[in-house]
Amino acid sequence: MPHHGHVPPPEPSPRPSQPSAILGYSLFATRWLQAPLYFGLVAAQGVYVYKFFRELWTLIIRSVTGQADETYVMLAVLKLVDVVMIANLLIMVIVGGYETFVSRIGLQGHRDQPEWLSHVNSNVLKVKLATAIVGISSVHLLQMFVDVHHTSHHSLLWGTVIHMAFIASAAILAYMSGPMAAHGERLHRGHGLVPGLGDGHGIGPEGAARGAGYEPSAPSAPSAPSGPATPSAPAEFAFSARAVPAARGSLPGVSPSAAHGTAPIPAQTVSSPFDSHEPYDVYDSAEPGVEARIRDARFPARKLLEEFDDEYPRVFDREALGRLGGLDFVKARRNVVFVGPPGTGKTHLAVGLGVRACQSGHQVLFATAAQWAARLAGARSAGRLAEELADLDASPLLIVDEVGYTPFDPDTAQLFFQLVAHRYERSSLIVTTDRPLGRWEEVFGGAAPAMVDRLAHHAEIVRLEGDSYRLRRVTAAWAE
Repeated sequence: MPHHGHVPPPEPSPRPSQPSAILGYSLFATRWLQAPLYFGLVAAQGVYVYKFFRELWTLIIRSVTGQADETYVMLAVLKLVDVVMIANLLIMVIVGGYETFVSRIGLQGHRDQPEWLSHVNSNVLKVKLATAIVGISSVHLLQMFVDVHHTSHHSLLWGTVIHMAFIASAAILAYMSGPMAAHGERLHRGHGLVPGLGDGHGIGPEGAARGAGYEPSAPSAPSAPSGPATPSAPAEFAFSARAVPAARGSLPGVSPSAAHGTAPIPAQTVSSPFDSHEPYDVYDSAEPGVEARIRDARFPARKLLEEFDDEYPRVFDREALGRLGGLDFVKARRNVVFVGPPGTGKTHLAVGLGVRACQSGHQVLFATAAQWAARLAGARSAGRLAEELADLDASPLLIVDEVGYTPFDPDTAQLFFQLVAHRYERSSLIVTTDRPLGRWEEVFGGAAPAMVDRLAHHAEIVRLEGDSYRLRRVTAAWAE
């Protein structure tokens, strides 16, 4: 089995000379010359508001006085829709363009922050603009066909041709944006990730598990890798390299029966995954921005809520997911519990909410239940459990994945109770579990009732039911 040792950090790039730095900063500062252009578009937005209400007033007057027939009303309404769509296009250019090309807009935590603004970039902006232009062109073409008796065949022909040209341009742009975005991710991974990770074999924005129902395998019984492979979770949360051979059958210090979920994990025998600093020590944790928060969160893979196949689970509250996507639960210091059998997408949803929280400016920390147990047990052994719980307050959102896969001994259950009790009405938790809260005695024993009482008091419980998404993909591949 290959040894996954410490990965040395990449060679630091040479600093630019002082004159080059001054020149570069000066050129970069010229982006502010674009700011007046966006304020000019704001003035244009005001012109369209005036135009909208003038057209609306004219429509009302002519309708009341009986001067408006059905065709006129339809054309007038289409004109109003046209004005609104162009105004929407202006908003997209003003907000998205300013955010992308001039300066960040500090909307993190604002309840009305547009969802698309959290991941806007020049590529996304171009596609959105193209689709908006197609929509506006559709309205114009529809106006021509509604008023076909007063529109020449020449105008209809060229209007249709121009509209099809807009559609083809938008389709080509959308098609090209995929490879361009993938190339950008590869470049980003090449500068920010350890070689071998994020390439479809480990973690990263496009990790090994691509299914919408991705959930890492239970930490108590990781599958033995075949050939050179990287762990399915960041090494900050992985057991040390010395323990890797034992992972075929059990965790370090845990009997094989415990590794298969039939015996509790004693807290004293689980080494802390936070003792390892590979490969995340190649990152600068002080680096500002969304990417730094996402890396520091230590997600097993980058998953977005938009990628989740919400049609797959047989039972799933889609409205609840819509509410949670606004992240009001983080601001209200409430909890979220995803309950369902393996493979139904609990981890995907937890990571998706975590990524969105990072994009909104929140610090997030992800780990499986076994890894949290190891961390808390290590802190208790060092006599600094209270300090550890206080340190975790710096993260408004903690994610505890895979609760229920392995029972815990009473000492470890007490550690989880202290974590939940410490964060009660103070910060948020997202928990994924394969069994209802009423059966948590099977995992935490006598500590379960008090723990569940605090966890569920201010919580959104989301239940998922269905077959394993992973098994479906395996079955489909086997059928082919």
